[in-house]
Amino acid sequence: MPKTALIPIADGCEEIEAITVIDVLRRAGVEVSVAAVTQDKSLSITGAHSIQITADCSIDSCANAAWDLIAVPGGIPGAEHLANSQALEILLCAQVQDGKLYAAICAAPALVLGAKGLLEGKTATGHPMFQQNLNAKELNSESRVVVDGNCITSQGPGTALDFALELVEQLCGVVKREEVGSPMVLTTSATAYY
Repeated sequence: MPKTALIPIADGCEEIEAITVIDVLRRAGVEVSVAAVTQDKSLSITGAHSIQITADCSIDSCANAAWDLIAVPGGIPGAEHLANSQALEILLCAQVQDGKLYAAICAAPALVLGAKGLLEGKTATGHPMFQQNLNAKELNSESRVVVDGNCITSQGPGTALDFALELVEQLCGVVKREEVGSPMVLTTSATAYY
């Protein structure tokens, strides 16, 4: 049975972070659902750099589904819109309670996870402009990607590929990560584990 992942998106999301995660997870054979968080229930959003993205579904339609991973992109005001979604908050809290994988990059570790208490007891990272607001047990500002148990965080657009490949490894194992990453002609980068 294939692994499943939910990627919520909203107006103002950082396009590189959202699309990179969607792309890399799908290359790994993960069933990715892209969910729009919009007030008008539209499936279309405009990213932080005016790129239009069309979601697969609305976040409200995801309420009764279970996910192996929920990964939240950053961007401003995208992360703020995602943080204001009650439906997403319920899904993320259930994910944490069930011990399943949850992840965020850029501003989202602070604005979405940290603001909801979902980094309590965790070591995490995020965009340097938001690191002081993580509300985590410990900040790791040196690592591009930080894995602490079932929580994965990353710093920003420039770390999106490392982040996405780490999500593949956490979901599908290191062999699948290498299978997906090798054709991309990547150099090795460090991930911190706790």
